[in-house]
Amino acid sequence: MEKGKIVSIEDRIPKLKQQRRKKANKRLIFLLMLFFLLIGCIIYFQSPLSNVKQTVVTGNILYTEDEIEKISGINSSTNIWTIKKDKIEKKLNALPEIKTSSVSIKLPNIVHIKAEEYKRIAYMVSGSKYIPIIESGAKLEERSSESTPYDAPLIMDFDNDKALEKTVKELKKLPTGVYNAISEIHYTPKKTDSYHINIFMNDGFEVAASLSTFAEKMEHYPSIVSQLDPKKRGIIDLEVGSYFKEYGSEGEEQSEE
Repeated sequence: MEKGKIVSIEDRIPKLKQQRRKKANKRLIFLLMLFFLLIGCIIYFQSPLSNVKQTVVTGNILYTEDEIEKISGINSSTNIWTIKKDKIEKKLNALPEIKTSSVSIKLPNIVHIKAEEYKRIAYMVSGSKYIPIIESGAKLEERSSESTPYDAPLIMDFDNDKALEKTVKELKKLPTGVYNAISEIHYTPKKTDSYHINIFMNDGFEVAASLSTFAEKMEHYPSIVSQLDPKKRGIIDLEVGSYFKEYGSEGEEQSEE
């Protein structure tokens, strides 16, 4: 049996030294990289590089980006590592127009604020002013305007807070097509119905209804109108059943249901 080749210690020593030198060099490079990384982090944390460079706001309609940024307390001198996301969200969510909000950080220095606002469900007419009413039922008097709005129905003569609250709830239940067809809602209480209202539609019809069953019955409005003479205009009574009375007629009513 042939014996293996024998390597002398003298031949192995240079190779061992070379291997040790490579390991030492790798260790040194790693330590140097770690050192410079730590130095870089210290410089980043202590310098303006870690200050907020940009605040990106999305989902805002009622509030401008500047207003949201001011309320959040974030500015160009804010260190991104000192931002308390939960505290900012709490501030924003406390606003009557904000339904929910979220704050996120994108390194190295960008802050994202996402806000979801309540929809404007109607406008209350008060003199020459139009006061927005949002989904939560809050009246935004500080955001009133004298310009006629077109993105939601106008509501008039509402001196009853419960009736106003009920109106908001019923409007939220309506199908989009029916909701968009409403022009004005007038509060016209009766002795027999404190929730009686008259609704003026964009297509020229008028609807008499009770807030107690408003959304439920208005859901059938397109079907009711489709059965009427398109040349005639009048009042569709939805209080009990469904009846149509043409303007100018006396006593004549056309039953639709």
